[in-house]
Amino acid sequence: MTPVLIFLFHVNPAIAVGTDLLFAAITKASGIWVHNRKKNIEWPIVGLLALGSLPMAFVSLAIIENFKAETDTLSTLIQVLLGVALVLTAISLIMRKPLHQFGEKIKQMIPSWRQKRPLVTVLAGAMLGILVPITSVGAGALGAAILMFLYPSIPTRRIVGTDLAHAVPLTLIAGLGHLQIGTVDLALLLALLVGSLPGIYIGSHMSTVVPERIMRPLLASLLLLIGVKFMVA
Repeated sequence: MTPVLIFLFHVNPAIAVGTDLLFAAITKASGIWVHNRKKNIEWPIVGLLALGSLPMAFVSLAIIENFKAETDTLSTLIQVLLGVALVLTAISLIMRKPLHQFGEKIKQMIPSWRQKRPLVTVLAGAMLGILVPITSVGAGALGAAILMFLYPSIPTRRIVGTDLAHAVPLTLIAGLGHLQIGTVDLALLLALLVGSLPGIYIGSHMSTVVPERIMRPLLASLLLLIGVKFMVA
């Protein structure tokens, strides 16, 4: 969403990020209730991720507020980090199975991995806490890829539920922070929410028509191209 707002609609990068964060938090919130009902959320892991991400989210918001007056500098910072986040997300989409297999090997190679894993989870959350408020990217596919690497024995449906349960509060806090800073366009947010209703309906039907083996590489390639574009612009 953020690249679309920046490239196609020429929205200021900071406003695109802030608006997209609130949009993501609102549209994904109901997913937590559904996944929790189906017992697809590992709440202790959510807590570890939040322990790292939420404090760093406030640090990132402070950086954005500090550079708000320097529009060009803030726009450059956002676009470069957005490019990095998109490239990492593209890689995570392409390398999902190898990451899962590598996680299994790490668990076997390092006997003390289970004891070290909580700290690594907190550090992974901290990385997401830096990326998400500045770029609005990272709380979805990238977060899921990290969890698949760290917790390869957890079923995919619980990885998705756990990632979502962490992503919603992170994007909500980051979005509210942007709202306080003044980098959220409420009219644009409302338009996105209205447009998302038919979009969700159409997308849910398309997802049953287009095979994942085709959709995943296409999406990854698109994200990779956009990410490189942001990084070299």
